[in-house]
Amino acid sequence: MENFIVSARKYRPTLFDSVVGQSHITTTLKNAIKSNHLAQAFLFCGPRGVGKTTCARILAKTINCQDLGADGEACGKCSSCHSFQENTSLTIHELDAASNNSVEDIRNLIDQVRYPPQNGKYKIYIIDEVHMLSAAAFNAFLKTLEEPPSYAIFILATTEKHKILPTILSRCQIFDFNRIQWKDMASHLSSIAEKEGINAEPAALELISIKADGGLRDALSMFDLNVTFSTDNSLRHADVLENLHILDSDYYFQLTDFFVNQNHTETLVLLDEIMRKGFDGQQFIAGLSEHFRNLLFAKDPKTLALMELSEENRNKFQAQSAKTSASFLLSAMNLCSQCEIHYKAAKNARLHVELTLLKINYLPSVYQPTASQPAVEGGAGKKSESKPIAKASVSEPEPAVKMVPDSAVETSTLDTTATPAPSSEPVIVPQANRPTSHGLRSAKKVVSANQLENEAEAGMADKVQQEPFTFEELNFVWTQIAQGFKTGNFINKFVMMNREISLIDSVIHLKVESEVQVQQFNESLKLELVTQLRTKLKNDSIDIALDLIEGDISDKKLIYTQSDKYDFLSQKHPILIEMKQRMGLDHEF
Repeated sequence: MENFIVSARKYRPTLFDSVVGQSHITTTLKNAIKSNHLAQAFLFCGPRGVGKTTCARILAKTINCQDLGADGEACGKCSSCHSFQENTSLTIHELDAASNNSVEDIRNLIDQVRYPPQNGKYKIYIIDEVHMLSAAAFNAFLKTLEEPPSYAIFILATTEKHKILPTILSRCQIFDFNRIQWKDMASHLSSIAEKEGINAEPAALELISIKADGGLRDALSMFDLNVTFSTDNSLRHADVLENLHILDSDYYFQLTDFFVNQNHTETLVLLDEIMRKGFDGQQFIAGLSEHFRNLLFAKDPKTLALMELSEENRNKFQAQSAKTSASFLLSAMNLCSQCEIHYKAAKNARLHVELTLLKINYLPSVYQPTASQPAVEGGAGKKSESKPIAKASVSEPEPAVKMVPDSAVETSTLDTTATPAPSSEPVIVPQANRPTSHGLRSAKKVVSANQLENEAEAGMADKVQQEPFTFEELNFVWTQIAQGFKTGNFINKFVMMNREISLIDSVIHLKVESEVQVQQFNESLKLELVTQLRTKLKNDSIDIALDLIEGDISDKKLIYTQSDKYDFLSQKHPILIEMKQRMGLDHEF
């Protein structure tokens, strides 16, 4: 029985023109050979399986060809080419630096360089995985690499260019190999299948090419594996999915449709089906995140062209992307990213994935009003006068937060209570009540209040609430929400609301003192507060904008540390200083 030769070796290119996807390299090398402008040292670098060693061997063979073609290709018939093909050439030496990386190995190579070639014009040394050489070996190689004999040429190949000493790089002519495009690989696999008499579906070859991620050797290995798996010498898309253990993209399309319709039951059933097929939860979430990324790219023709997919799959992504908003996709990708990060730390990995899917499932309700909300006429376009609200003092133990405009306002039908002038004393925020991370924090990061309004679909326009409201009604609702946070012991949220605000065209302007407060408000409070305000005031155009106060704000400094608390209280009650000294107390405990 004839020995089987893997496709990566059987169909290894022997000419520059047969190298796949590296025309910028092969054209330069052919021109250098034709014009006799050969460098003393070449460095081929790039990802695995893209043709570095192959091009090094073709270059070595072509340099010594005795009947070089006009196109710069080796003839393949002369004695030099024949000895190369039979692996008996005395002018070409290959060294594997992964196993020969010591100073002694380099010294032996330098000793060989001293002797001119027995036949041929050049003596070529191919050093593969050159980054594996030790620092001492690199230093021993420097002098020879910089000033080799006229007949010596060095070709170095590596996948990790950054590990090579700069002194070595400066002595070489560097060629960067690209990842091979999946279309070029699919075409190459199709030609091999035709030569081998294999009936291959184009979708199967495309799937193998995309899975190879730019490495032709990986693609050929997967091709051989799937041909061996087949019983009738054919390559089918379904068999490739099963053999390579790839989750069919149709599952992700179905799942996204369930998300759009907020069908959490079918979502969990489909997840169970995927898990029963043996797919890892982290692998599934990574694929889902990639699916959302493709949907986002499909929204614009410029980014659609960047997707490494067939035309049929691009059309499918383009059709489904029309059903989803960019805000939904960004939030969903963020949730998937957080799930991947914390997956290994989760004790119940499946529940961790299910919770992520449920969060994504109900994201659409954040971006459009529910069908149960009635339409309101005459509410759109109403402008409200800008009126500031005085900041209430937290130190007074009153039953509710009282906030009223500094200037006089007209009497409202709602009962509001005025408070004294804003207190200049700082607000003490207990350390135990500082903002903490919550499960939906990642989703809130990418959701802006403007997106809540803009992403509503055209078919829901007649159901968007636009009921007009007065500044006094806003004041009353704002006070209720703030008091609710205070009652629930969410002091950090209460403090963030307990500051001066104003209203301009349904946009509530809130003054803050620092960028940290802006970030804290956007992450932990904005989405929740906007949702409550829109619901209570029945107006979906309400938004919140933060105005950063410039200048000296030292008089409004918030007190966090124990030292700040002691300094503040000792100013109000000097007896604390005497008590501390007499009793030998320390405020840091």
